[in-house]
Amino acid sequence: MTSKQTYSVCFCWRRRFKLALAEAPSEIKTLFNEYSENELMTPSHLKRFLVDVQRQEKATEEDAQAIIDSFRHFHRRGAGLNLETFFKYLFSDDNPPLLPSHGVHHDMTLPLSHYFIYTGHNSYLTGNQLSSDCSDVPIINALKKGVRVIELDIWPNASKDSIDVLHGRTLTTPVELIRCLRSIKDHAFVASEYPVVITLEDHLTPDLQAKVAEMVTQTFGDILFTPNSESVKEFPSPESLKKRIIISTKPPKEYLEAKEKEKGDDSQHEKEKGDDSEHGKASGEDEAWGKEVPSLKGGTIEDYKDNNVDEDLNDEEEFDESDKSHHNEAPEYRHLIAIHAGKPKGGLVECLKVDPEKVRRLSLSEQQLEKAAINYGQQIVRFTQRNILRVYPKGTRIDSSNYNPLIGWMHGAQMVAFNMQGYGRSLWLMHGMFRANGGCGYVKKPNFLLETGPDDEVFNPKAKLPVKTTLKVTVYMGEGWYYDFKHTHFDQYSPPDFYTRVGIAGVPNDTIMKRTKAIEDNWLPTWNEAFEFPLTVPELALLRVEVHEYDMSEKDDFGGQTCLPIWELRSGIRAIPLHSQKGDKYNTVKLLMRFEFINN
Repeated sequence: MTSKQTYSVCFCWRRRFKLALAEAPSEIKTLFNEYSENELMTPSHLKRFLVDVQRQEKATEEDAQAIIDSFRHFHRRGAGLNLETFFKYLFSDDNPPLLPSHGVHHDMTLPLSHYFIYTGHNSYLTGNQLSSDCSDVPIINALKKGVRVIELDIWPNASKDSIDVLHGRTLTTPVELIRCLRSIKDHAFVASEYPVVITLEDHLTPDLQAKVAEMVTQTFGDILFTPNSESVKEFPSPESLKKRIIISTKPPKEYLEAKEKEKGDDSQHEKEKGDDSEHGKASGEDEAWGKEVPSLKGGTIEDYKDNNVDEDLNDEEEFDESDKSHHNEAPEYRHLIAIHAGKPKGGLVECLKVDPEKVRRLSLSEQQLEKAAINYGQQIVRFTQRNILRVYPKGTRIDSSNYNPLIGWMHGAQMVAFNMQGYGRSLWLMHGMFRANGGCGYVKKPNFLLETGPDDEVFNPKAKLPVKTTLKVTVYMGEGWYYDFKHTHFDQYSPPDFYTRVGIAGVPNDTIMKRTKAIEDNWLPTWNEAFEFPLTVPELALLRVEVHEYDMSEKDDFGGQTCLPIWELRSGIRAIPLHSQKGDKYNTVKLLMRFEFINN
């Protein structure tokens, strides 16, 4: 083992760290003494610990015995756990922060509009928005992670006789539509059996629309969901659409001049904003571990108070049922559309009107939503109770960075579309949200976003609400970096100096980050620090955890992260696996933490 480290103190440090591995934090020792007898925790003792400390009210002695049996190879005395094996259990994969056995446990029989849906943006891009390759590989990767909404921009190919997928008016190299469709079919239900929605950004003439209809129909066959009528009063449920493919797009038009103007105006409009210095750089340029999630506490929203959201909406392509160009469409293409999209004429007020006879999908950029939220927050919530709102990144995010998804979720937006091919803190929040409900890609919205009061009032995202509960988080210690990283990864001359950042991403009043002290020269840092987080809307709160290595002379190094949905967080002492910047789980890096909910 000594050969693995190159700095001069490696041998003595390694010896100490190996011994420290068995050193449980003082609070764990105290709990073991309280729930054991003669230095042994029997099934009866362990059951009491599971009920009292871990808040597993339904735990039985049989459950406790199963845990003891699974760690029998670590100890000779088969009647129970000693301190060492008790500590191993707490720090093992058998003690996760979310309960895997829960699986899909939300009611999946409600309309699609009642769920947050794991949504991708420009799902075919391998990198940036201007010059990266288009491919089916990022689509496959997204589906494997549980993403349920795939976006394809479809254009005529060079010879105008077939269809390519590419980001128009950029240097991105195209990929054939048929290849993307076949990959979607092959991988759609690998991670989840719930429906996959394909949103099409259509830049085609009617003859090519007819060809798309043929491709889609032949590729998906019976798993393609086609509606009985063009307009429906209510969306079907995820349960009724299991293992089905759904098409969503604007009703087709032959002429694209309006879209050309929209794109040109939008690009110029974004350039004139002048507020993109915070977001324009690739994640990781200004900090070793990526850009902080943009705040919703006023900065990003207040910047737009002097702007007219209706003017921005009018830059977008408008959809009017009476538009004569619809007579030039391909009827078989229109028949495929199960979720109709478009912006009615008349500005935001018209866009947000709820039609009791028809549901639809509306798309707004992150900036449009931020501006609309200033004066129309409750109207947006009301709209999303029956209709679908898709939010997408602003056009200047050429580096494929993302925004704060809470701006969409707190207004009930179902499809908060993200660039999945990058990485960074905003994307970690997205990963955290969709770890809920068994990772199936559909998370039921909190009831308060779906309910209407006696006076027809709905949830007000701006309202200051009382604290519902307080989450107390204790960060005990961490391990695993010694095995998952090269021994000189963090420092050429000494072991790392780790600290942990822990906090909440949620509504503005709940959002905060705190940090522990840095533990010097230690591969097995022990912090033993506790933090309290008052929560006004715990139903939308995500626990953020990051570990960094303090560097006095350079940028701090990244040491792992995770994000967890607080409404599914298990109380008690838990082992928290950490992930890389790209969201891949490390083999052994994890933290030992305790979660306690204090009722207010």
